[in-house]
Amino acid sequence: MTAETTWTAITPTDNVPPREGRAVRIGNLEIAIFNINGRFLTIENACPHKGGPLCDGITSGTTVVCPLHGQRFDLETGAPVLASQATCLATFPTRVDEGLILVDLTNPRKIVP
Repeated sequence: MTAETTWTAITPTDNVPPREGRAVRIGNLEIAIFNINGRFLTIENACPHKGGPLCDGITSGTTVVCPLHGQRFDLETGAPVLASQATCLATFPTRVDEGLILVDLTNPRKIVP
């Protein structure tokens, strides 16, 4: 059985500049949306090490560096680049429709080591 997709409108694409991230809180969930050259990727915002705000991290390709301790996370999978150093984060299906970023918060993907 496939889970139903529920898209939540987040923000216009213009609010997330290329190679940057923005934090969004929806209820108790805080996510970070990144613009990777026009492709939008969404991940949990808090680094599992010390809760660093990943939205403030520097991106390189499809990875982001935690601004507090330097751990890199893959924005497509949520996996740490050095798997032995951190827990995986949830990622969320993301799409754009008529210039608006939509995220499916009901179907997070998380790699379990």
